[in-house]
Amino acid sequence: MSASANLTAGAAGRYATALFEIAKEAGNIAAVEADLDSLETALADSADLKGLISSPIHSREDQAKVLAAIAAKMGLGSEVSNTVALMAANRRLFVLSDMISQVKALAADDRGEISADVKSAKKLTEAQSKALAASLKKSIGKDVKVNVTVDDTLIGGLIVKVGSVMVDSSLRSKLNNLQNAMKEVG
Repeated sequence: MSASANLTAGAAGRYATALFEIAKEAGNIAAVEADLDSLETALADSADLKGLISSPIHSREDQAKVLAAIAAKMGLGSEVSNTVALMAANRRLFVLSDMISQVKALAADDRGEISADVKSAKKLTEAQSKALAASLKKSIGKDVKVNVTVDDTLIGGLIVKVGSVMVDSSLRSKLNNLQNAMKEVG
């Protein structure tokens, strides 16, 4: 099975593949990605919008009207607007976040990039992010886009996830391992 087939399983994958192919044919993948970033930010910032797309109590028509108004207000391109409208008509808005992630993954794969999700105990400097990306590129062989989130419960260190591989070098994990080893001894 190909890597892109793994990226696009399920309903979200079918919408993501269609949107990506349309954007690629039109030559505006970057614009579609920017629109999806805006939509993703709107979803993250608005509990009401999250509720609208995930709640079955809202009718298709209501969802379609609200999302059409949001798309127009945000100035989203026709590709993203039409895809969201189709998802609303088919009652598939509950997979919108997954679809956005999958389109981004397809676009990154098309550029020869891979994404790494990194959790760190404190905010990484620009130099640290670049060094981490360079180190990951050396071991993976592809350009790596580093997505860093801060998790102060880690105490120190990093958790790096690339694809299905995760490396946990956090101090919290090391302390937990030490605690478990001590329990086994005593």
